[in-house]
Amino acid sequence: MTQSLKEIIVAFGHENIQATHPTTLMITKDPHLSKTGDCIIAVSADKAPVDFSQAFKDKLKTENSKLTIIIEAEELKETIHASGDPMLFLTHDADMVVRKSDYISDRTIAIHADKASRNLATALIEKLRNPKQKVRITLTIA
Repeated sequence: MTQSLKEIIVAFGHENIQATHPTTLMITKDPHLSKTGDCIIAVSADKAPVDFSQAFKDKLKTENSKLTIIIEAEELKETIHASGDPMLFLTHDADMVVRKSDYISDRTIAIHADKASRNLATALIEKLRNPKQKVRITLTIA
């Protein structure tokens, strides 16, 4: 049995969260967000891809790796399933993007996701619009 690896990110909501993007979702270390950032679901994150452990990065960059992303805000929880890829950079120092497509940039942490920002539950998006809302994002590679 292979061991699963985890990264836990703590971030916060923001009053300008739109969560309307059809193909991506993003978490950023940046505390500021304009209304044009329609894929962003959380700001002021305590980690970016560059901060992930080397073991986590190595496993995420394995062929056919599967990533489970759990986004929690108080009692609300959303689960997203996506894939890693050997071509991932995992070097960005501020942003992490999950994509439905197979496009890879230095901000991409997963591709072929089953949800984007606009697919998140409305109740969760409402919570994410509160700047005081703490958001816990758990990334698990099985």
